[in-house]
Amino acid sequence: MIFTAENILLIGSILLFISIVVGKTGYRFGVPTLLLFLVVGMIFGSDGFGLQFHNVKEAQFIGMVALSIILFSGGMDTKFQEIKPILAPGIVLSTVGVLLTALFTGLFIWGLSGMEWTSIHFPIITSLLLAATMSSTDSASVFAILRSQKMNLKHNLRPMLELESGSNDPMAYMLTIVLIQLVGSSGMGVPQIIGSFCVQFIVGAALGYLLGKLAILMLNRLNIDNQALYPILLLSFVFFTFSITDLLHGNGYLAVYIAGIMVGNAKIMHRKEIYTFMDGLTWLFQIIMFLCLGLLVNPHEMLGVALVATLIGVFMIVVGRPLSVFLCLLPFGKRINVKSRFFVSWVGLRGAVPIIFATYPVVAEVPGADVIFNIVFFITIVSLIIQGTTVSKVARALGLSTPLEKTGNEFGVELPDEIDSDLRDMTVTEELLTRGETLKDMNLPKGTLVMIVKRGDQFLIPNGTLKLEIGDKLLLISEKR
Repeated sequence: MIFTAENILLIGSILLFISIVVGKTGYRFGVPTLLLFLVVGMIFGSDGFGLQFHNVKEAQFIGMVALSIILFSGGMDTKFQEIKPILAPGIVLSTVGVLLTALFTGLFIWGLSGMEWTSIHFPIITSLLLAATMSSTDSASVFAILRSQKMNLKHNLRPMLELESGSNDPMAYMLTIVLIQLVGSSGMGVPQIIGSFCVQFIVGAALGYLLGKLAILMLNRLNIDNQALYPILLLSFVFFTFSITDLLHGNGYLAVYIAGIMVGNAKIMHRKEIYTFMDGLTWLFQIIMFLCLGLLVNPHEMLGVALVATLIGVFMIVVGRPLSVFLCLLPFGKRINVKSRFFVSWVGLRGAVPIIFATYPVVAEVPGADVIFNIVFFITIVSLIIQGTTVSKVARALGLSTPLEKTGNEFGVELPDEIDSDLRDMTVTEELLTRGETLKDMNLPKGTLVMIVKRGDQFLIPNGTLKLEIGDKLLLISEKR
C-alpha cells in the first residue's frame, strides 16, 4: 500500500494509536519506547503489512523538524542551576567525546573492511563517516526508563547526561557533513575543516543565545488576547532559529538547544501552557520520526550486514564509548568517580539521531550509503536492546540510583512565574491533630495559608473552624524563602 492524500490520515491515525498503546505497555516493563516505535514502523513497512515509504529526503526533512523541536524542548528542561557544577565535563563529552568515539569506531570498521569474510569493504574516510553518523548519544529513552522505575541518579549524573545528549548532536552532524564532503573529493583541507567547525559552533551558539533572548522578550512583551497563541509563537521562533542559523552557516541544532536553555531558565508568561504544548508536540514528532524511520528500512536488507553490525555495535558499547568517556573525564580527577564513569559509558545509547544522520550519505549518493544506513539502523536496535533495557539495573548495581524526588503537588495546581510564592502539599497525620482538630489549632508558619483541603474525592474550602481528619491533604501556599 502506498501513502496517498486520501489514506494518509487514516493510516497515520492508526499508526499513532498503535504506537501510543504499545509505548505505554513497554514503559511499564522498562523497554525503551523508541525501540517499540521503530518496531511498529518496521511491522507495518514493506516487509510487514506492505506500507511503502522509501523517500529518504522526506524522512530527512521530518527528522530535521523533529530534532529541532526535541532539542529545543530538551533545552527548556535543562536548568542552569543543575548543569553548572558539571558544565565542563558535559561539554567535553559532547565534543571531544563524540570525536574520539567516531575515531576509535571508524578505525575498527576500517580494520574489519580489510577482512575477506566481512560483507563491507570501506576505505578509511567512509569508515570514519559510518562511525560519525552514530557517534552521538540519545538519552530520551534512558530517562523515560528511569522515571518508569522511579529512579534518580547520584553525583549530578542526570544533568550531565542530559547536557551531553542535548549538545552532542551538533558535533556528530558536523563530522558527518565534513566527511561526506571529503568522500566527494571537494578538496577540504585541515584548515578548512577546522574553520568550518569554528564557524558552525560560534555562529550557532551566538544566534541561539541572541534569538533565545528575543523569544523571551516577545513572549513577555507581546500582549496577545488568545493565550493559546503563545506556544505557537514560540514554535515559530524554534523554526526561525534553526533556519536562519543554517542559512548563516552556523549549526542549527546547537542554536535551537541553546535557545531552549535560555527560554527555559527565564521568567515567561503562560509557562504552564507553553510547557504542556511543547511536551505534547515533542512526543508527537518523536513518534512520527520513529515510525517514518521504521517504515523507511527494509528489514531483510539488514540480514546481510547483521554480523558486521553486531561486531561494530558491541565494540562501541564495550570499547569505543568507554574509552572515549574515560579519556575525556581524566582531567576531572576525583570529581567523577570510577563507578560514575562506567555508568556514563553504559548510557551511550544510539537512537533516532544516528539513523537520521545516516540518511545524509544516502541523499549525497555516497558509495555504499545504503549499507551504511542498514548498519546504523541495526546497531541502533542492538544498542537499545542491550543498553536500553539494562540502564536501571546497571545504575542499581553500581549503587548510583536513588528514589525519584517528588515534584509538584497532588492537586495539580501551579502558579505563574510572576507570583513570588511556593505551593506544596501535606497530609494530616495523627500527630498533627494532637494540638487540635481545626486549622487555627495547627500553628502554621507565618506567611503560610491553606488554600484547599482534599478529603477522599471531595475538595473543601478551608476556614478556621473546619475540623480536619487523618488522611486529609492540604494545599499550602507560602512566601518564597
